[in-house]
Amino acid sequence: MDMPKKIHISGRPVWVEVSLQAILKNLRTIRRHVGPKPEILAVVKSNAYGLGSVPVSKALQKAGVNWYGVTCANEGIELREAGIRKRILILTGFWPGEEKQLIQNNLTPTVTRMDDLRHLERAAKSMRVKSRVPFHLKINTGMNRLGISPSEIEAFAKNLAACSHIKLEGTFTHFASAEDFSARQTDDQEAQFQSSLTRMRELGVSPGIVHMANSGAICARPSTYADMIRPGAILYGYYQSFDPPDKGQEVRDRLPIEPSLSLRARIISLRELPAGQGVGYSAKFVTKRPSRIAVINAGYADGISRQRTNHGSALLHGKLVPLVGAISMDLTALDVTDVPEAALGDVITIYGTDGDAQIKVSDVAREINTVTSDLLCALGRRVARYYL
Repeated sequence: MDMPKKIHISGRPVWVEVSLQAILKNLRTIRRHVGPKPEILAVVKSNAYGLGSVPVSKALQKAGVNWYGVTCANEGIELREAGIRKRILILTGFWPGEEKQLIQNNLTPTVTRMDDLRHLERAAKSMRVKSRVPFHLKINTGMNRLGISPSEIEAFAKNLAACSHIKLEGTFTHFASAEDFSARQTDDQEAQFQSSLTRMRELGVSPGIVHMANSGAICARPSTYADMIRPGAILYGYYQSFDPPDKGQEVRDRLPIEPSLSLRARIISLRELPAGQGVGYSAKFVTKRPSRIAVINAGYADGISRQRTNHGSALLHGKLVPLVGAISMDLTALDVTDVPEAALGDVITIYGTDGDAQIKVSDVAREINTVTSDLLCALGRRVARYYL
């Protein structure tokens, strides 16, 4: 299967196709699934999981998304400079010294440590803002990375009362294993979060916009929807690995989403080799028969994980062809012996659909024991991206 007619590649023949239509369809599916009440915060951190934060965010903004989640000030500023005017939440907090940048660019900071209040209040006061600067509070309920502890809520309420230039707009937590229904961790986290919210209200502090549901929770934990949800991987068409597996099938039936990514490259070399010949670094693959080896101009610097060395397949003319030899930085070899019509310039599909066959990023992630977002974020900057 060749690339869509609207795409014209010049130069290095490796590219990504991102279906904005699939992403918008997934957005509509998520909205139907959670109902009309919760606000949707689209997680577009790490360049929208490698797919391109600016074009993806622009499409989502046109579709009515009012909130975006990024990791740091620079990611938020990039969206502002591209014309995104909706709310942008800095999910992982800020480093002292970033406060003025956040305020100047109307980016919403997250307070993850008690000291953050002091830094944010000082910056807002020095900039003489006309209205209080809004922020969100993250509470650690068991992920044990970021967020104030439930035991610090009293101190937080006391310190917040002394701040006249900032205001609490939202409160959230993050689940460690929302897709795991064989353990109680998420139930325990949710209970601790609700207890923390209750304590805040008892102290006269309104938590504002309450949010906790990430992709896994959105799929199968409706009690976590609250005021806002934060879809990441599912927005781009990829499920988590649910435990037990039949829960995953239940989710796929109830929440049908569509993968948005294709990664393709053209064959730049074809070589006939006799049996007993090594291919690639350290001869990690040795031909067992007379073989036809194809090479594509894409490697681990482009997003083909080195963990796929001698492991897994790609698609050629709708057929699976194995990846052989060590995945190198710029090149990958494939055994196309069983596709005799293979020719220079033919399109190899690493992820995506070719005819009736499909390779999903999420399936490859399970094969090599990683997560989908790891592979999506591995897409190299030098890989051209085309938006369909």
